[in-house]
Amino acid sequence: MDQFIYLIAVNAIPLVLAITLHEAAHGYAARVFGDRTAELLGRISLNPIKHIDPVGTLAVPALTVLIGGFFFGWAKPVPVNIRNLRNPKTDMIWVAAAGPAANLVMAIGWAIVFKLSEGTAMDAIARAGIAWNIGLMVLNLLPILPLDGGRILAGLLPGPLSYQYSRLEPYGLFILLGLMVVGLLSVILKPLFGIAYSVVGTLVGI
Repeated sequence: MDQFIYLIAVNAIPLVLAITLHEAAHGYAARVFGDRTAELLGRISLNPIKHIDPVGTLAVPALTVLIGGFFFGWAKPVPVNIRNLRNPKTDMIWVAAAGPAANLVMAIGWAIVFKLSEGTAMDAIARAGIAWNIGLMVLNLLPILPLDGGRILAGLLPGPLSYQYSRLEPYGLFILLGLMVVGLLSVILKPLFGIAYSVVGTLVGI
């Protein structure tokens, strides 16, 4: 029980901030490029309750931790009406990239905190902040719809190819779950996580 309480204390704040700012960044970027849907629905918010999905943020993570010993889940996606964007195809690239970019900035921020607080009580929390943000960034940049990386790729592909690729979106979650079940998701993410962690460490000097 003490170990469980310790894990919650260390991970709660970094994880909530990582998810909340990731989603809020999507909404903010959409507003910059002409779509106020998220703003009007109150989703450009630092209130984590606004971004919690009962299934993806609570039930699925709890189930995967209890059954498989790993964490998998998602937040409530920020609504974006692509028709309101000034240049829908290209603007959507930036809207999608805003979430992972927010995680990168937070990872660097936590790395600075870690450097300044090494050996103190903040040490473990800062480490968790780096890990959660890099993990979410790397996962979301995978080129699988509806992840951000998938939306970025859809925006970069020529029109006909982009249309064909976008038709795979309904199967994206099943593809992710399949990769996770057979163990390939961790095989893909682990080296990417290591590279991103090294880059952040080099930038901050840790």
